[in-house]
Order: sequence, then C-alpha cells, then structure tokens
Amino acid sequence: MRLSLRFVLPLLLVLAGIAYTVAPLIDRLTLSWFVRDLDSRSSLIASTFQEPLQEQLAAGKKARIADFFNRITQDERIFAVGYCASPTALILASRSLPAEIRCDNLERWDGPSDHLLPSAQGPLHVAVKPMASEAMPTGQLVVVHDMSFVTRRSEETKRYLFYVFMALAGVVSLVTVIVAELSWRGWMAGVRALLRGEGLLRRPQVNASPSLRGFTPIARDLQRLISELESETRARDESQLTWTAETLRTILHGELRGEDVIVVSNREPYIHQRRGERIEVQRPASGLVTALEPIMRACSGTWIAHGSGSADHDVVDKHDRVAVPPEKPAYHIRRVWLTPEEEAGYYYGFANEGLWPLCHIAHVRPIFRSSDWTQYVAVNRKFAKAVVSEAKTKNPIVLVQDYHFALLPKMIHDELPEATIISFWHIPWPNPESFAICPWREEILAGMLGSSIMGFHTQSHCNNFVDTVDRFLEARVDRESFNVSFGGKLTAVRRYPISIAWPPDPELLQKSVPDCRSHIRQINDLPPEHKLGIGVDRLDYTKGILERFRAIERLLELNPDWIGRFTFVQIAAPTRSGIDEYQHHEAQVRTLATRINARFDRHGPAPIILKIEQHEPPQVYEYFRAADLCFVSSLHDGMNLVAKEFVAARDDERGVLVLSEFTGAARELPEALIVNPYDADQCAAALHLALSMPDVEQRDRMRLMRGLVAEFNVFRWAGRMLLDAATKRRRSRLTDQASTSTL
Repeated sequence: MRLSLRFVLPLLLVLAGIAYTVAPLIDRLTLSWFVRDLDSRSSLIASTFQEPLQEQLAAGKKARIADFFNRITQDERIFAVGYCASPTALILASRSLPAEIRCDNLERWDGPSDHLLPSAQGPLHVAVKPMASEAMPTGQLVVVHDMSFVTRRSEETKRYLFYVFMALAGVVSLVTVIVAELSWRGWMAGVRALLRGEGLLRRPQVNASPSLRGFTPIARDLQRLISELESETRARDESQLTWTAETLRTILHGELRGEDVIVVSNREPYIHQRRGERIEVQRPASGLVTALEPIMRACSGTWIAHGSGSADHDVVDKHDRVAVPPEKPAYHIRRVWLTPEEEAGYYYGFANEGLWPLCHIAHVRPIFRSSDWTQYVAVNRKFAKAVVSEAKTKNPIVLVQDYHFALLPKMIHDELPEATIISFWHIPWPNPESFAICPWREEILAGMLGSSIMGFHTQSHCNNFVDTVDRFLEARVDRESFNVSFGGKLTAVRRYPISIAWPPDPELLQKSVPDCRSHIRQINDLPPEHKLGIGVDRLDYTKGILERFRAIERLLELNPDWIGRFTFVQIAAPTRSGIDEYQHHEAQVRTLATRINARFDRHGPAPIILKIEQHEPPQVYEYFRAADLCFVSSLHDGMNLVAKEFVAARDDERGVLVLSEFTGAARELPEALIVNPYDADQCAAALHLALSMPDVEQRDRMRLMRGLVAEFNVFRWAGRMLLDAATKRRRSRLTDQASTSTL
C-alpha cells in the first residue's frame, strides 16, 4: 500500500499542475473561437438589416430606426446596434450603445483585431460592417455583442477541465494499483528466477514465458550485477600467482566459511590389501586420484568411495571410516560396500561396457543391458544415502566425480536441495549423435543436471554436452553463459582443465636425475648411455598402447640405427580384467610386444620392455626422470595427467614429450611434439626427432611446459570450482533477500 501511495500522490499532483497550466491556453483558444463566431454573426446581421434599414433611411424616419434598433437588442447576445452615415455624422443607435463608440472613431474596430471593448457588464464584441447606399456611400453598421456568456463558459470549462484531469488521474491510479497488486508476486517470482539465472536469456527462447521475456531490461541489470560478481572471482583467480594447498584452505575458510568438502568417486585414494598376515596400503594408478588426493589433504572433509581392497573391512571404524594418509592423517575415507552383483552390473557392466566406450571414440562397441542399468541406479542411490549421512549441514559442498555417478547429483539434490553440487566428468563427452544410442539418455542427462556446476576438461566437451541436452531434454539453454535450466534448477556448464599438484611431492624428486638414469638402466639391463622411452598407463584400449608399439616398430624400420640403442619401457597397470574386451586387449598388447622384440632381436637390449603390474608413484617418477622421452598416444582422452606428471618430474629441464592430439593436454602443452597416434609414420618421425633433439631445444620446450603446469595446477583447478561454488552461494543469498523483501 505504501508503494501505491508513493505512486498515486505524485501522479495526482502532476496532473493537477498540468490542468492548471493548460486552463489559460484553453481559455484563449476558446475566446478566439467565439470572436470568429461573432464576426461571422455580425456579417449575417448586417446582410439581413441592409434592405429594411436603407428604406427607413431613405424615408428619413430616424425615430423608427431607433425603435428598430432597440427591438433588435432584445436578443440576449446583441448588446447594441448603431448606424453612421459618415464619419462626421451623429450615430443612430439603440439606447444601450456605449458612449465610446462614435462615428469618428469607428476605424478602431474596423481592423482584423481589437474587436473587444471592456465594460461594466463584461467584455463587448464590436463589429463594424459597411452598409453603403447610393444616398450614403460611406454608411457603416455597428453591431455590439454581449460576451459575458463567454466568461461564464470559460469558468465552466476550467472547472470541467480540472475535473476531467482529476478523474483521469483517479482512473489511471486505480488501474495501475490494481495491476501492480495483482502482478507483484509474479514480478518477484521473475526476479528470483533472474537471480537464479533462469531469465538471463540474451536470445528469445521459443518456450520462454511472456513474463520472463518482459523482464529483459531488468535481466540486463541483474546480469551485469552477476557478471561483476563472477568477474571479481575470475580476477581473484587470475591474480593468484601461486595456487597451493594453503590457497585452497583460504578459499574454504574465507569464501565458503570453512565447510567440509565431500568427494564422491568410485575409486578410493588408498586401498588396504592383505598380504598374508600383513596389511599393505596401495595407491591406485588413477588420474582422478592423482588430481583429487592433494585437494583432500588441503581441505579435509570426507571422501566417499567403493571399498574394494581385501583388507578394507579390517581397518574401518563402526561408521565405515578410516583416516588417511596412514603416515599423517588429513581426511577420512567413508567406504561403501557393494555386492558382487552390484559391482558387476554397475561398474563392469553399465559404467565400463556402456558409458566408457560410448564417450571414448576408440572403436569399441558399447554394450547396454537393462540388468546393468538396474544395478547402476541402485548403486547411485546407495552412494546418495552415504552422502546424506556424512553431510554435517543442510548445504554441504559435494564434488561428484566421473561417469560412475551420472544419476547421483539429482539424487543428492532431492535429499539436500540446498547443497552445492559440483560434478566433474573426467572422460570426454561425445556429440549428440553418438550419445543418442544410449537407451537411458534422458535419465542420465536429468541426473547430471541435478548439479549446481557441471565441469568438463575442454570447451569442446562443454559444447557437446550442451548440444546433447538441447537435443534430448525440454530445457532452456543459454549458449552465451553456458547455463542450463531444467526442472526449475539452474546448472552452470564450465570448463575446468584438470592438472596435478605443484610443486610435486619432494619425496618424488628426492633421487637426482643422474641417479635415476643409472638405477633404471641397471635394473632393466640397459647400457649406461642407452636411449630410453617411457609410457605409463592403465592397460586400457583407449590409451593407444598398440598404436604406440606400432610407431616404435616403424621407427626401427625407418631408422635401423636405433636398433639396440633405444628401448621403450611400457608400464601398464592392470584394470577391469573381468571385462572380455580388456582381456582381449591385454593379450593383443603382449603378443605385439613379443613379435616386435623378436623381429629386432640383434643380441642387444629389447626394443620394448612391457611391465603389466602396479607401480607406486615414487617408482613412476624415477622412470620419468630417467627417460629421454615420454610417449602419450591416447586415442581419446579427457586430459591425460601422465603428460603433466612427466613435465613435473623433469626439474632438470630435459626430456621430450610426444603427445597425442586427441588428449585434452595437447591444447595446453603445444610445446610437446603433437602427433596423430593412428599415423605410425608421423609418430615414428616424432620419436626420431625426440631422440635426436639438442639439449638447448629440450630446455626451451620443457621450461614453457613446466611454467604452464606450475601456474595451472590441481589446486587452481579445484580452487576455480570452489570459487564458482562461492559465487553460486552469493547468488542464492541475493535470491533469498529478494524473496524476503516481498513478505
């Protein structure tokens, strides 16, 4: 009501002022209309009087002329009538003729203006019309009209004009107040939608509501406000020259008020395995673990994962938790137990026989079974319950990792609607045509859009995801801001190139490069100056190990001088051995390595040393520091952290990275030798170039790559996601404030 009065009172005052200003203008306009009307009436009277008046004048009956004039003045508007035979004659007139009118001054009223004569009765209109005859050629008739009725009508017009403006103000105010009161809640709902980002559509959407389209000017203002918040976040991100674990702690305590972070992944960062009577702790060879483990050390909190180790049950407490790392606990693992049927259907089945080949363009046909899907849904629900039980507040920050949990974000959001859910898809996202073959594509997309933020490695993956959502869901997609509104919830789709910890753990670099070179060559029976290449991967068909071996074979074909002088060590960690495709792939890798070694057996070191076994990070880094080159030949990869780990290991600024163009890392490390892994000749040429590259060029390339990995490290990757989460929370507070103001 106060808002209505603030609008109505100024409106009434403004309209009253307009009426007061307009009234004199209307008065003058009305007067000019009446003057023209009286002039015309006087001409008509003169024409009517001419003949009888001339007869009376010819007869010399002046008394009868006076009586005639007096009878005429009985008309309420005709005040007086007179006749002048010449300027020097006496005027013949009715009794009411004003004394100011004489025959010798008629020229005063003979012009186009000055027809008004003031009097005690009010203004009089004087009209002088020629009435010539043969006897009196200069005769003139004077007609005086009473204009007091004009004054009365002018006053009435002023009153009516004022009343009309006041009535108009009342009607406008009433309509405005009614419309404002009826639409106020709708407007505030629109404002809240805009603050959430749902109405910030720079392009008109076919399915956008008319109320949101009408909000376009407000949307621009709110968008500028939100852009300022986001640009402030980006500025802080860019100004942070060194991202460290301490930087992350500062973000958590400053931006996110010290809340714990919950990470959800299938693979656990530490696996407890029983070796006889002894329990051994292993760290799996996983890019995901490599990236996230330093973050959890920095942020504390809880890591929820599948407990897959043979001794995992033996080390947890009654809440299925265990503190890690064992040597210096910094956070907890909450283990979720899966039955063999669940693991077979959810992990080996739908996730790795369905989604994994679907998202990787590696020419392996995806397999989709309804029984696998049932287990996938059940396991996602089991992890959602674990998240809810571990949440200490109603709005935790949950980082959901990878394709094993496509349904989890929505399940968490349904239970904890105030949670900030950041999902990161560590593998590529295919184009809509490829994803279309998945029978449960809509359910997967809807599950992922339960996230507050959906992250991918590269912009092309973001583009593919948004295109897929636009193709298969009834969602509003803003391609400028990369926001998707679905089911009343807004999801930001963002690019977060993942990386590794910087600086590397000092223990990994403890042994000098010369010592590493000497020791690695010694344990592999290689001469001291023998050229060495390294590849570190899981034994997966997407890693291009077969293509890598064929490139080595082609190198030795084209450059026989390298036979006996160059050996490539392939570390291949066993993975998913329960899947037929992986068993077949392992057999192919072993067979190809054996064939190549037999072909180039010249009574010297073998061209390929294949190590299909688990290696701990210190062992891997020792190989990185001992090698002359690292060959990453992935056929399709989200990022590939092996490439960045090799760069981080080379503090001597030596070594050459040969990198597949189909990795996300190729977009960040252009100083590597970028190759198409399907082109054996090109890869062989790159290997030859790497083996013969001068030290100066190696140093220049490695310095640039190390600078980039140092600047864009894993703490920055996580920090950007957490800063974006903080921005989402500030935006939510703006929405809450707007909602409160309406109450």
